This record gives sequence, structure tokens and C-alpha cells, in this order.
Amino acid sequence: MRRVLGMLMVLAVAVAGCGDDDGAATTNQAPTTTASAPGTTDGPLGTTPPDAAETTQGAGADLPLVNGFSAEVEIVTDATHRTVTSNGIPNHEVGEFPNPGNPNSISPQSHEFRVTLDPRVAASITPSGLSEWGIAVNGIPLEPGAAEWWQRDRNSGWQYEALGGGIDLGTDQSNAHVQPTGAYHYHGMPEGLLAVLGVDGSGVVLVGWAADGFPVYARYGYVDPADPGSGVVAMSPGYRLRDGTRPSGPGGAHDGTFVEDYEFVGGDLDECNGRFGVTPEHPEGIYHYYLTDRFPFIPRCFAGTPDSSFARGPRG
Repeated sequence: MRRVLGMLMVLAVAVAGCGDDDGAATTNQAPTTTASAPGTTDGPLGTTPPDAAETTQGAGADLPLVNGFSAEVEIVTDATHRTVTSNGIPNHEVGEFPNPGNPNSISPQSHEFRVTLDPRVAASITPSGLSEWGIAVNGIPLEPGAAEWWQRDRNSGWQYEALGGGIDLGTDQSNAHVQPTGAYHYHGMPEGLLAVLGVDGSGVVLVGWAADGFPVYARYGYVDPADPGSGVVAMSPGYRLRDGTRPSGPGGAHDGTFVEDYEFVGGDLDECNGRFGVTPEHPEGIYHYYLTDRFPFIPRCFAGTPDSSFARGPRG
């Protein structure tokens, strides 16, 4: 029993430079999770009744066509895992690709990602490197890092920030662009998806899952992480630009061009852009992540243990 979102209509209701490498803060609070019943979908997609037969929902007529293709995604849970498969076509308008900063065209993919339904905070954090950090509910990967370094030297210690303005990666209005393989992916706040899901500050909205299985929310969280009645506020990440100038490499002021221009000082969220608290899907509380409007945009590390299905290897 499973729900197939053939063209993602149910969601409306309810480069040239990316690659792979091996930071997050640990929490001593052991998270708990509420797993969906086997064979169901959950979150903003609703829940399939336990006795429901397989169904296909949605017709492509009301979805934007991207190079002639419409979005397709399937989210299925069994007793232990959630599996997200998609054709990699977004369910919202995209920018023009190819463009001067990104010479690639969007094409259908065969994405399949698996996350545990029982995520646990690990003893230490795991850097995400350049592999996919998570998967959005529309089946599009979340990838914070870009495989671009100062003087094209991976060992220089200075990695260009994808949204830092130092290089033109040709990202569109959803902070996304395209791999040489044709894979469309987000480097920052997925504005098109947020519009589809109705993320407007009136609530806390699930937008995906990290590779370690913990849920991902966008922009807004509860003022008091333990009290859903405390109101909703835009989350403030705990990073800031370093003072002074760069001690090596490109030199110059720390202005956000490079990932290393930032340091973690604390805020609403920990080093992995997450915190422990209640959410609509987990009223008993769970460790969870946020996509934010300021660095790191998409988290750069895992509090838990990422699933191997996200380890794609070097690309771009």
C-alpha cells in the first residue's frame, strides 16, 4: 500500500560546479520520532489509509512543463525507512537553463533516496561535503556545497560559497541550478517549492528530510521550541562573517565569497542549523533542521548518521 504522486498535484493542495567531499553540533538530547504506519506517506502529503490500495493522483495539466516533462515523485514508507523516488523535475517554475553561469539543461533523472524512520543523534557530527545533504518533498535534492575553489585548487582551503556572489553558478529564483547530468538541485531556499506548499510565516512547514532521517523545515519555527502555541518566527542561524581579513589564499575581507569566511557563534540553531523541539509532525519533540535565508542556507553537516543512498560521489 502506497501513494503515488504521479504529477505532484497533491503537493499544491495539502554546473557547472557541484561535487563531493567529506562540520554540525551535537546535542545530548536523544530525539524521538513518530514513524508512519508501514506503507504510508506522511508530512504535507497526507497519510494513506492503512487499507488503501495503490493510487495515482494528479494530472500533469496544471503543473509547469520543464523541457517537456512534468514532475513525478513517489514517497513510500515501510516499517523502518522512507524512500523517495522522483524524476528530478520540479513542481514549480524554473529559471532559464542553459544560462551564462550554467551551461546545462534540466533533464529527467532516476532519483532514489532512503532515510530511516528512527533517526538518532550521533556522538559526533558528520560534515556533508558535496554530496546531497537531503531530499525535498518534491523529489529535488538539497545540496549546499559547490565544487568550486580558489584558483581551482581543492587543497587551497578556500571553497567558494554557492550563493556568495564570488562566482556565477547561474542559480534561478529558487536558488537552484543544474548539474552536467541534467539534475536540477537546490543550493538555498527553494522559493518555488515554498510557494507551492504555502510557506508564509503562518505555520511551521515540512519541506523534506535530511540524509540522516531528521525532518527539514523552511524559514520558520516556533518562538519557543517546546511550545507550538508560542508563535512562529523566522529562524536565525548561528553563523556570522569573521572579522578582519583572510590570512591566506585570496586575501581580502571576509565578505561571504568563501565558505571559510563564516564562523559559528550561536543563535536559534546549532552548527548544523538544527535544534530539538516540537513540530506539527512530531508533537512529542524531535531534532530537526531548518533552511534559512542566511548562511548556511542549507545545513552543512549532520547531527545523525546519513544514509548511504545520498553518497553519490564527485560530480560536476
